[in-house]
Amino acid sequence: MTTTASVVDAQGLTKAFGGHTVLHGVDLRVGAGEFVSVMGPSGSGKSTLLYNISGMDTMTSGRVVFAGQDLSTLSQKQLARLRLTSMGFIFQHVHLLKNLCLLDNVVLPAYLAGLGRREELNERALSLMERMGVAPLANRDISEASGGQLQRVGICRALINHPTILFGDEPTGAVDSTAASEIMDILGELNVEGTTIMLVTHDPRVAARTDRVLYMIDGRIVGDRHQSRYVGTDLDQRQAEVTTWRLEQDSAQSARLTAA
Repeated sequence: MTTTASVVDAQGLTKAFGGHTVLHGVDLRVGAGEFVSVMGPSGSGKSTLLYNISGMDTMTSGRVVFAGQDLSTLSQKQLARLRLTSMGFIFQHVHLLKNLCLLDNVVLPAYLAGLGRREELNERALSLMERMGVAPLANRDISEASGGQLQRVGICRALINHPTILFGDEPTGAVDSTAASEIMDILGELNVEGTTIMLVTHDPRVAARTDRVLYMIDGRIVGDRHQSRYVGTDLDQRQAEVTTWRLEQDSAQSARLTAA
């Protein structure tokens, strides 16, 4: 029996600040090639979990091993280098630099990482932008692109350094439903090609297109749903199933609190 290699392995992960505990001893393993979504009410710890397992924030206690490296043993400089070279990030609002054209925004992480000559990096960036349908915008600035186009540029930037994993924090939250569907099409294709993806979302339609859905309440993972790979059909049915499952997790949590 073959065991899938672990990209993320969190053990007893706790995060507290201001006298408030946001994550309560979370255990989580994400295997290579998984497509994972994290759902839960506002304030449940979804984004905090993502930031801690990616080293963007410092855990209070516990252990996170990323691709064989214990994050707690790395300096801030080493963590920054790991995020730059091995992780890609897609946020709800694309943080692009206003003083750079879109092509330069895509190239910048690779340039900072020293991963090749500028001509080679430009070629890779343009190839990614071509795939994402935004190559004609390469020399334009961010004010000349729509929200959906900017999010596609953000995906190009996240992919430029061949990351081991893509992290997304509400990557479809700031675009309309058509653009959101197109973005999920792109992420689905990347996952089929082998990219591990973990994203935070409030949208059951987004979660329905992933292979695994985690549900968080009060800093704990209370549900872990595995589902078949989405192949472009039955999205309404999958969304309904995710919504029903989510309501079941809420009811179960309410019952536990009442019993306590």
